[in-house]
Amino acid sequence: QVQLVESGGGLVQAGDSLRLACAASGRTFTMYGMGWFRQAPGKEREFVAVISRGGGNTYYADSVKGRFTISRDNAKNTVYLQMNSLKPEDTAVYYCAARRTPGYGDYDSKVGYDYWGQGTQVTVSS
Repeated sequence: QVQLVESGGGLVQAGDSLRLACAASGRTFTMYGMGWFRQAPGKEREFVAVISRGGGNTYYADSVKGRFTISRDNAKNTVYLQMNSLKPEDTAVYYCAARRTPGYGDYDSKVGYDYWGQGTQVTVSS
């Protein structure tokens, strides 16, 4: 079991940057691949980024590629999402998620994750 707590959301202007953090409880953080998803009002929750257990592999949604960077600090049990050049369409609740499954099956789908945080709101004004 792992508990996830996101932080760092807020209201910013288009073009600004924001860094989200997700702190995980427990001693088994390195057993989990970690992902970020987001959900805008009236829309489905969508994949943003994923990072492997050791941090050596990352994948991104096309909509954020080149602007967002996912990273993790296993010594701090924390995963980050650095968001640059933010756009109004990035406005959403951002969720951190953990997956036990090794490999990359369903890495971009909600079903591929076992634990979820409560979410943090990111609002980008134009």
